Amino acid sequence: MRRYLRVVGLCLACGFCSLLYAFSQLAVSLEEGAAGGRRPQAAAMVSWLADGERGGPGRGAGSAGSGRPGRCKGSSLCYWNPYWMLPSAVCGMNCFWEAAFRYSLKTQPTEKMHLAVVACGERLEETVTMLKSALIFSVQPLQVHIFAEDQLHDSFKDRLDSWSFLQRFNYTLYPITFPSDSATEWKKLFKPCASQRLFLPLILKEVDSLLYVDTDILFLRPVDDIWSLLKKFNSTQIAAMAPEHEEPRIGWYNRFARHPYYGKTGVNSGVMLMNLTRMRRKYFKNDMTTARLQWGDILMPLLKKYKLNITWGDQDLLNIMFFHNPESLFVFPCQWNYRPDHCIYGSNCREAEEEGVFILHGNRGVYHDDKQPAFRAVYEALRNCSFEDDAVRSLLKPLELELQKTVHTYCGKTYKVFIKQLTKSIRNRYDTPPKER
Repeated sequence: MRRYLRVVGLCLACGFCSLLYAFSQLAVSLEEGAAGGRRPQAAAMVSWLADGERGGPGRGAGSAGSGRPGRCKGSSLCYWNPYWMLPSAVCGMNCFWEAAFRYSLKTQPTEKMHLAVVACGERLEETVTMLKSALIFSVQPLQVHIFAEDQLHDSFKDRLDSWSFLQRFNYTLYPITFPSDSATEWKKLFKPCASQRLFLPLILKEVDSLLYVDTDILFLRPVDDIWSLLKKFNSTQIAAMAPEHEEPRIGWYNRFARHPYYGKTGVNSGVMLMNLTRMRRKYFKNDMTTARLQWGDILMPLLKKYKLNITWGDQDLLNIMFFHNPESLFVFPCQWNYRPDHCIYGSNCREAEEEGVFILHGNRGVYHDDKQPAFRAVYEALRNCSFEDDAVRSLLKPLELELQKTVHTYCGKTYKVFIKQLTKSIRNRYDTPPKER
């Protein structure tokens, strides 16, 4: 009798284990089937997420040979705990509970950053170099919105499609467009395409937040870091920019402007972080009417009133708007928009001296002439750099040697501000062991 009971118990145990295994395989197959039916864009995101969980830079088409999700370790572990109690680096491929909960619970998508740039004329190479600098260091997925003249579209596609191995990068090309009833006036403002940025909140209606940069921007720190400043906005702030000048004695707005401007020295719009949702909803105070106007309604009246008094086009209009609505602007330090003005007459950006330059802005064409060789050296180094890890690591030494040749200039005398943060960015992104990234 006892032997009979043992045989029955053994059979029941085997049957129960077989049932658990069958359910486990069913849950895994359902998950894989669901993932296979996603759109290509979603599939790319999932692939990027797998790389991100490992902490790797997200290069290449995926991890070869393992056959398991990127977040799994070499050995599959089974914990009789719900999915959310498993260690983040463990997937428990053979565990029924882990597989079942992994299918039933939706993973929160990683936040996607949105970057916008406007390129016209001979700005293709400059724009591509800017995008390369953004991608070399950034961690989160990056959606780029490129507004360019029609004749540049094919060239952009040829260059950027060759970066298809970067699974955390997507881009969309747009034509240069202005309101049909006033297109001619906007095209004549400052430069042919410059005022396009004013219409981004109206064009990118599905985008909540956006980082706009000029083509002559270079990121020496992950885009993620300036993107995180959005969380520092208070309830009234809709955008963020850096001051036009740190030193009023050499300021342009406080000495020459014939229109209102923000703060003591105005703001520079070459790097502009925006909460587009708030911008579309806000009603702006102005000096044209007692009624407050929304973004789409205030632009043309503002241009008509001040077009004979403005010099820097759309940047002047933004200064006027934030002069009347100062509570709506978040001002970040000069190291997030470091220009020749910060060193051409001696160093006047204290934050850059202490922590280094975060974003380099080579305005006035300094990347392409010999007026500011320190700026040009950084541009050439990033332009010639590839996405290979070793190429990025080997960037610093030659760059420092080139910068040392510029010490005869005011900006060159403080050349270490150009590589202080860059050194940290490279070390954090490329010298950290993959499992610790």
